[in-house]
Amino acid sequence: MTEPSPPAPVVTDTAGAAPERRLHPMSWLFVLVAQLRQFIVPLLALLVFGQGDRNELWPLIGVGVLALFSLWQYFTYRYGVADDALVVRSGLLERSVRVIPFARIHNVALQQSVLHRLFDVAEVRLESAGGKKPEAEMRVLRLDDALALEALVRRRGRDAGAAVAGAEVDAPTPLLELSTAEVLRLGLVSNRGLILVGAAFAGVSQFNRELIPQLFDRWGEALFGWAGEHGFGPAQYVLAGTSLVLLAIVLLRVLSVVLALLQYHGFRLSEHGRRLTVERGLAARWRTSASRRRIQAWTLREGLMHRWLRRRSLDVDTAVAEDQNQQRALREVAPIATPDRCTALIDHLLPRARWDELKWQPLPRRSWWRLWLPSVPLALLATAVLTWHFGHAGLLALAWLPWSAFVARRHAARAAWAIGPALVAVREGWLTRHWRFAELDKLQALHLVRSPLDRRCGTATLWLDTAGASPMAPPLRLRFLPVAEVEAVYERLSREVARRPLRW
Repeated sequence: MTEPSPPAPVVTDTAGAAPERRLHPMSWLFVLVAQLRQFIVPLLALLVFGQGDRNELWPLIGVGVLALFSLWQYFTYRYGVADDALVVRSGLLERSVRVIPFARIHNVALQQSVLHRLFDVAEVRLESAGGKKPEAEMRVLRLDDALALEALVRRRGRDAGAAVAGAEVDAPTPLLELSTAEVLRLGLVSNRGLILVGAAFAGVSQFNRELIPQLFDRWGEALFGWAGEHGFGPAQYVLAGTSLVLLAIVLLRVLSVVLALLQYHGFRLSEHGRRLTVERGLAARWRTSASRRRIQAWTLREGLMHRWLRRRSLDVDTAVAEDQNQQRALREVAPIATPDRCTALIDHLLPRARWDELKWQPLPRRSWWRLWLPSVPLALLATAVLTWHFGHAGLLALAWLPWSAFVARRHAARAAWAIGPALVAVREGWLTRHWRFAELDKLQALHLVRSPLDRRCGTATLWLDTAGASPMAPPLRLRFLPVAEVEAVYERLSREVARRPLRW
């Protein structure tokens, strides 16, 4: 995508409202395509497996109805600017007028599929912090109009007429750009291929319940020249399983690299005043924009592969309504970058936080057994199942207990928390590490929790809640601390939160 070219001037009337605009003339086509997605499989089945019965043509009537609906939406949908709000009108028989103040819009998301790019158009979603649906969804606008609307929201309604007229906009400040080499590294450290293959594997397994045994037998036959009725001994099981896992890891990494190229090619993070804009994608392009003050919490990640490549990733939580289309929200500020670059981004976007000056307080070392305890019943259960199936060889699963105890000790040694002038942060993990932090004026609730085990050990856990937390994000919590220490932190944070205005 490029910056908007100046469209034709718009004359603002005396009431402060600009003339209303229509969607793109081809918008009905994109609405029709979106509606047909849920019918594409039955229609393909009708086309491939149909036997010529005239009744099989009835679904085509539904296609015609959807086409009329798409045209109806184009002719009845209008949007315009009135003072400090966006006005959206839709419907003819049942009319709807939606007035959306610019201050309510938290995120502007632009999407371009291959078809969108062919017609030089974009789909626009205006999202807020409440509800599950966007405030407005426009399918579709000219790319120039979509970018001008984004610029208008960026200015938060000030000088609205000039923004719509395409007046000179502030040049964006680039903060991060990913080269092709960095995108390839992102594919190596990500597990997107695993998610896709897992979903496909689960779907296929519904139709073929013998998929796993068949796959294992075929792989054993390829390795040893025989499988199935000959049976495997313990050595063959170990060799076949290990080699199959290694092959799967290689294939999944290759798939992850391909997905990373498709989704993050041309990634660019830029700053327009107080708003951040992310643009990415190879075939389909996504462009999303959100105000810096809408960011509620931050997550800095570093996995084992990250450390080998000397990289980290930086994610944020924004208070916007989301559905299944997670890729449209502003989540990844730096999908992959060097540690110094991530630190520079944090210092630039959170200048008051003083990230480098935080004084980390370690968790009590004796809390390691609390991290180890959940793995004990799982290890015992796995040992019982394997022993019943393989005999005494299944007792080898007990070796997991000392390993998990070692991992728990390493986790406890690295775990820490810190409270700065404007920031609260925790760090956890060993092989896979993360730092989770939020500004004090973004905290919405404090929960001091004591389980029966906490009461027995004289400890407590403090949970810190923010808006827009992702289900995949690690929790922001201070756990396994002595009760007196947790209560002191609770009182301190309560006073800080009470005297600070909540900033969305």
